[in-house]
Amino acid sequence: MELERVEELAGSVLDEVELAVVGKREALELVLLGLLGDGHVLLEDYPGLAKTLAARSFAQTLTMDFARIQFTPDLMPSDVTGSSIWNQRDGDFELRRGPVFTNLLLADEINRAPPKTQAALLEGMQERQVTIEGATFPLDRPFLVMATQNPIEYEGTYPLPEAQLDRFLLRTAFGYPSRDDEIEVLGRRADRQTEDVLLRPIVDRDTLLEMQQAVETVHVAESVRGYCVDLAAATRDSQSVAVGASPRGSLALFKLARCKAALAGRDFVLPDDVKAVAVPALGHRLVLRPELWVRRVSAEDVVREVVEGVPTPRAEDLSAPR
Repeated sequence: MELERVEELAGSVLDEVELAVVGKREALELVLLGLLGDGHVLLEDYPGLAKTLAARSFAQTLTMDFARIQFTPDLMPSDVTGSSIWNQRDGDFELRRGPVFTNLLLADEINRAPPKTQAALLEGMQERQVTIEGATFPLDRPFLVMATQNPIEYEGTYPLPEAQLDRFLLRTAFGYPSRDDEIEVLGRRADRQTEDVLLRPIVDRDTLLEMQQAVETVHVAESVRGYCVDLAAATRDSQSVAVGASPRGSLALFKLARCKAALAGRDFVLPDDVKAVAVPALGHRLVLRPELWVRRVSAEDVVREVVEGVPTPRAEDLSAPR
């Protein structure tokens, strides 16, 4: 697939999703970058800000099988992966597949499930396979997880360990809508006279896989690859950070910058593409020093400081060789 076609289809997907999620084009584009990068997305925001609606909307427009798991403290690993059940008619055990066997999985309030259940999902996220009673089952591609968590309510939760946070390609939030956008939300609800928002399918699963493969053709110059590494390394050297971004962080910058370039119709990555995705790609991978909580310094602030401090590569020899 040509990158111009990727740009066209991506724009159509975003236009359609915006019919449901009003006024959040930038955040929706980040989510789409994650899906094009064959990665998982963490949506961390307050209740009622369209996190679930966004996941359902992308599933509709991308024509993917969709499943939702409401994570609770009593959720068991088998509730995610499935289990073997005794079939009295056949006199044998049969596999009852869990909701993880889908294309787009919404893990709602993921931090409310105990670590053992989170680990069951982690295998699927990282290995694209699950283990059920000693047997391993591959997951069909694409397999993408969109997880949500509430950033203010921690009672009865199990904070995601750094190892699991690191598996998310990016973290983003939608935030509250502007007054005009919120009025638009009410107007659209009045016009359609139903709670459900039905969106047109724009691409199918095979086309999405082709789009993901097309992104792999985007050229990244050696200087830009070095820039990705320097940004990740700078988080490790920051005086504000106890644990910096791992090489998985520089890989996330690399992948998301490629997707950003593809959405712009370019076959090469600019340093500005890397800068545009640095905060969502790296912010959730940092562990700040405890004293910074008192000063209300966030990981996102540290990433922005790092981006300002690392020299930007010169804009030469960035395009793909002809």
